[in-house]
Amino acid sequence: MVRGASAAGLRTGRVVHGTGRRIRKATSAEGAGESGLAKLIELHALNSFGDMLITIALASTIFFSVPTGEARGRVGLYLLITMAPFALLAPVIGPLLDRLPHGRRAAMATSMLARAVLAWTMAGTVVGGGIALYPEALGVLVASKAYGVVRSVVVPRLLPSRLSLVKANSRVTLAGLLATFVGAPIGAGLHLIGPGWPLRGAFLVFVVGTLMAFHLPHKVDSAKGEQRAVLHADDQPHGHLHLHPQPEPPKAQQPKANLRTVGPSVILALRAVATLRWLVGFLVMFLAFLLRDDPIGGLEPTVALGLVAVAAGAGNALGSVLGSWLRTRRSETIVTAMLLVATLAAGAAALWYGVLTVVVVAAAAGMAASLGKLALDALIQRDVPESVRTSAFARSETLLQLSWVAGGALGITMPLDGALGLSVAAGVVGLMLLWTVRSLFRIGLRRRPATAKVA
Repeated sequence: MVRGASAAGLRTGRVVHGTGRRIRKATSAEGAGESGLAKLIELHALNSFGDMLITIALASTIFFSVPTGEARGRVGLYLLITMAPFALLAPVIGPLLDRLPHGRRAAMATSMLARAVLAWTMAGTVVGGGIALYPEALGVLVASKAYGVVRSVVVPRLLPSRLSLVKANSRVTLAGLLATFVGAPIGAGLHLIGPGWPLRGAFLVFVVGTLMAFHLPHKVDSAKGEQRAVLHADDQPHGHLHLHPQPEPPKAQQPKANLRTVGPSVILALRAVATLRWLVGFLVMFLAFLLRDDPIGGLEPTVALGLVAVAAGAGNALGSVLGSWLRTRRSETIVTAMLLVATLAAGAAALWYGVLTVVVVAAAAGMAASLGKLALDALIQRDVPESVRTSAFARSETLLQLSWVAGGALGITMPLDGALGLSVAAGVVGLMLLWTVRSLFRIGLRRRPATAKVA
């Protein structure tokens, strides 16, 4: 028995070592290892793993452990206590990061450490599901979204010469999705031991993430050549980003930094992707309660929810893969096509509500949001000068986070009628599709990159 156990342990060790080596080889490909992007990919995978453990713990307490009516009230309270303050805090995140250009690693480490402390604290309060759980969840949400903004800002600083920005973001996103898929069954297993155990696991994950953040390359904290993004609207067909001349005027005379526009193509994509994020947030909340209260096709509620979750995850992964393949070709057309796909899928689900159409709309929304975001990243890379690109990423990411919050808030307040809810979703996305097509014809389909103009 001892000999057999020793042999089994040796084989397991070899499998784990071989798997780790293959993962490291994949993350380090095409210069990502030399530039430091591989370390960011691994950190993001760890971040997604920890967030999934916390999600499972909260969902089990707030959503699954009580009847549907009470669960709707609990989730509504969760949105009110967490999302409303977040809506006020999120616009501050981007400008705050502009004031900390040399502290990106510290910011990412702080977001990890904050979630580690909060996860450990929540492990003691999650059993009763008391009111104290909600402000703790708010802290986790804010820390997680702050990490997401910083990550978007950091990617261009670690970009290898052989990778485009859209492909690098696709690789980071895929790593996070894979870690989420791995974390889901592990979190469910820990929950079987006790409701607080997924949170204790998240504590360990985020402690490791705190240490990993400081092992990112030092150039993550370098702000050489960067300026704050003071973004200005330009309605000309071939709009440009105007940068205020240097040296900067006194602070009292400086215009307020905000994300109005960085040229019509970026704004076109930003509006479209914000709508797709809205759709994802809406579907998450609406379908979660709808399928629990009225399962489709005679399926058990957990089976129906599982199918939709798998479809959404698969769509998200497919979007990332397609983004890696499409790279930066005709990004305006890509975001318009994604709106069309989402509109058709939501419309079909509203007209022929059933298992197949609901699964399709979940997959289509996941793919459209994922690929649309990658196309938006490509447009920011193409049209925004490098000197202000990181600031533009921070502000656009904050707007996308708020769009998800708005969609989720509507999803939880809608009547639980599948055809009605999906009709509303199709109508909102369809209106944005028409607006985007109109804007697309106004600015024209440019094959050549726009040239930034310095005022």
